Amino acid sequence: MRWPEKEEVLRALRIWAEDLGKKEPRILRVGYFGSLAEGGWGFGSDLDVVIIVEGVREPFWQRRRCFPAEGLPVPVDLLIYSPEEWRNLPARKNWKVKWVYERSRLAQI
Repeated sequence: MRWPEKEEVLRALRIWAEDLGKKEPRILRVGYFGSLAEGGWGFGSDLDVVIIVEGVREPFWQRRRCFPAEGLPVPVDLLIYSPEEWRNLPARKNWKVKWVYERSRLAQI
C-alpha cells in the first residue's frame, strides 16, 4: 500500500481549500494542524483540518456534512468553528495551525 507524501497532501489541501472558499463565501480560513503541521507525518497519518466559517448555524456535530472533504488523498478529521467559537477555544492555543486559505478582508466588503 502506498501512502501519499506530505507535499502531495498539502497540494491537495490547498486546492480543496481554494475551491471551497470560492464556492462558500462564509469561509474565512482553512488550516491544518497535528502531525502534518508538527513534523510527525507518516504512513497511516490522517489530516487534521480546521475551518473558520462566518454565520455557522448547524450544531457542531453536523457541520462536517456541509463541507465534504472529497478529493483529499488521506482520511480527514474536519473541525468547523465560527470566529467566536475559535477565539474562545482554549485548546487552539496548543494547536500549531498552518493556514492554507484566508479570505481577504477586501473580498468581505
